Amino acid sequence: MNEDEYIKGYIKETKRTLDELVKTQTNAIRTVTHILRNAQVDDHFVYIIGNGGSAAAASHLASDLNKTAGEYVGVRFRAIALTDNVPALTAWANDMAYSLVFEEQLVNFLREGDVVVAFSGSGNSENVCRAMQMATKMKAVTVGITGGDGGLLRMVTLFNIIVPSNNMQCIEDVHMILIHLIASMLRDGID
Repeated sequence: MNEDEYIKGYIKETKRTLDELVKTQTNAIRTVTHILRNAQVDDHFVYIIGNGGSAAAASHLASDLNKTAGEYVGVRFRAIALTDNVPALTAWANDMAYSLVFEEQLVNFLREGDVVVAFSGSGNSENVCRAMQMATKMKAVTVGITGGDGGLLRMVTLFNIIVPSNNMQCIEDVHMILIHLIASMLRDGID
């Protein structure tokens, strides 16, 4: 395969995934947007987690909620990416286990009615799934944003957006589009 074919194939797969996302996940996107708006208006925290590229997505969503999305109703979001406190993250990983890095941070902060959003391309990250199970027990609203078949994450969260692809780069590309779409909907009052 030459470079041109590779480029066209990658973009074709991303377009196919976006078309399928519109067909299968529009209601889920709408629901997640409502959940986030309710958290904003009701003064609940939104905690966001993920590993690797999903950690970057967690940081990006927190930034967009805190800066961009609060403009419509005049009430600011209280969104925190638990991926951003590297000393806490690595202390839990070193002293306890990497599988506990998000769960233990949530124990410190999470209150009933808060929202926890988890990004995971595969939906099978142990630390993410454990944190969502604990968040559910603590009566938080849990949202999974994943890909493929949703993995274990779709079974341990109340609400899910599942990107219909098995290509990890494509899944992560679409996660970023979802972040911008949801933040724009919230900013513009489309919820």
